Amino acid sequence: MPDAAPMEEPSLWYSRGYLPHCAQAGLVQSITFRLDDALPQSKIDEWECELRHLEDRQRDIVRQRRLAVWLDGGHCACWLRDPRISAVTEETLLKFDPERYRLVAWCVMPNHVHAMIETRDGWPLAGILHSWKSYTASMANRLLKRSGAFWQREFFDRFIRDEKHYADALLYIEGNPVKAGLVAEAGDWRWSSAWKGR
Repeated sequence: MPDAAPMEEPSLWYSRGYLPHCAQAGLVQSITFRLDDALPQSKIDEWECELRHLEDRQRDIVRQRRLAVWLDGGHCACWLRDPRISAVTEETLLKFDPERYRLVAWCVMPNHVHAMIETRDGWPLAGILHSWKSYTASMANRLLKRSGAFWQREFFDRFIRDEKHYADALLYIEGNPVKAGLVAEAGDWRWSSAWKGR
């Protein structure tokens, strides 16, 4: 666990819409972003209707669990199954490590991406995500001979609070292909920091 990961609540919170984000430099952040069609609005509306009786915090927990199960189910076009698109995405994550951030772990799933990074001064999280998503969307659309939105606008991030959270997040990211039933062992998934071929 790097010394730079704080053990206290960060203070620089902001929102670009639905999800809150933290812009404090030096944090280790766990990030998830997904393809534009990975979760249809009709499914979001259905969940909101079903969960409206819950308190806000409980509703958020249940919503996140449902989202993880849905994404792991491989719904949508799953353009990231295409090795060309997976390669572009992985190469993009690695490109500015360690200048703009320290890339701790990553996993390119069929319809979403997980990454854990330590942020650096001068490179806010939103800018990093914008760079990743705009470049990969452009390249993917060209390779797929399509146009239009590729990634969903928002992303989910959570700052790493302590060593246990760090270990849990790392295990979750690299173990996602196993949990989704794509491989038997984390090291067998080609598009991950756990890949044994590295």
